[in-house]
Amino acid sequence: MDSRTSRSDVREFLATRRARITPQQAGLPAYGSNRRVPGLRREEVALLAGVSIDYYVRLERGNLAGVSDSVLDAVARALQLDEAERSHLWDLARTANAGPPRSARPARPRIRPTMQRVLDSMTDAPAFIRNGRLDVLAVNVLGRALYSPLFDAPDRPVNIARFQFLHPGGADFFPDWDTSVDTTVALLRTEAGRAPYDRNLTDLVGELVTRSDVFRTAWAKHDVRLHHTGTKRFHHPAVGDLALDFEAMALPADPGLTLTSYSAAPGTPSADGLRLLATWAATEPAPAPTGGGGQARP
Repeated sequence: MDSRTSRSDVREFLATRRARITPQQAGLPAYGSNRRVPGLRREEVALLAGVSIDYYVRLERGNLAGVSDSVLDAVARALQLDEAERSHLWDLARTANAGPPRSARPARPRIRPTMQRVLDSMTDAPAFIRNGRLDVLAVNVLGRALYSPLFDAPDRPVNIARFQFLHPGGADFFPDWDTSVDTTVALLRTEAGRAPYDRNLTDLVGELVTRSDVFRTAWAKHDVRLHHTGTKRFHHPAVGDLALDFEAMALPADPGLTLTSYSAAPGTPSADGLRLLATWAATEPAPAPTGGGGQARP
C-alpha cells in the first residue's frame, strides 16, 4: 500500500460513514428538501465533532497525519462509529503517522505444536486457526471435514475468501450468501487497516477485486467488522445443511492468528449433522498434517 492508497482508504471510509447518517439521526435539524448529499454534510460533521470545517475537510481528504486522539474520538462520536469502525479509524491514523516497514512481506506465521494439540483434542467440535487474510493454517479432523470443499480445491494455502469468491462451489457452500459476502469482505477490510503493508494481503485483495464483481462491489463499501461470536450456515456436500454457532478467539501468544470453533445446540438437526460429519470424516483417507509447529505458508 502506498501513500495514495492510504489516503484513498481514509477518504472513502469517512465519506461512506458520513453518507449513512441523516441529520435526524444526528440530532440536527434538516432544513429544506433539496439536500445534495444522502447523509450529513461535511460542515455538519465538523459541527458535531467540534472542529473547524477546514480541519474536517483535511481529514476527509485522507490526511490523518498528526491528528490527536481527542479529535479521533470526536469524529468517531459524530459519525456514530461502532467498535470495529472506531478501531479501523485508529488503524488508519496509525498508518498515516508511521512509515512503511522495511520488509513489505511479513514473516510466515508458525503454528506451535501445543496449538495443534489443542485443536486435535477438540474431537467433537470443528476448529481451525486462521490468519488475518483468512488462510486456514491449522485444523482438526472435524474442521477439515467441515471445510472439505476448500481442502479439495487445488489452491494453496487454503483460503476462505478465495474459495468463496472464485471457486464455482463457493455460493453453494455458503448458503447465506449476502451475509457471508459482507462478513468476509469486512474482515479483510479490517485486516487491511490493521496491516496495510502486508503484501500477501494486498495481493489477495488485488486478485479478488480483479476477478470477482461481487467482491469488488462489497470492497467499495469500506465496511469493517469484529467477528467474535455468532451463527454460520453451511451446505456441506456430504451431510447437507448445518447451522453452527461459532466462537472466534484471538491468540495473544500468536499475534494475528485466530482460533475458531463451531458447535451445534443439542437436539437440533445440526447436532445430528455434526455427528454424521464425524462418521463421514472417519471414512475419509487421512489428510497430510497441516500444523505440527512448522512454518505455515502465507
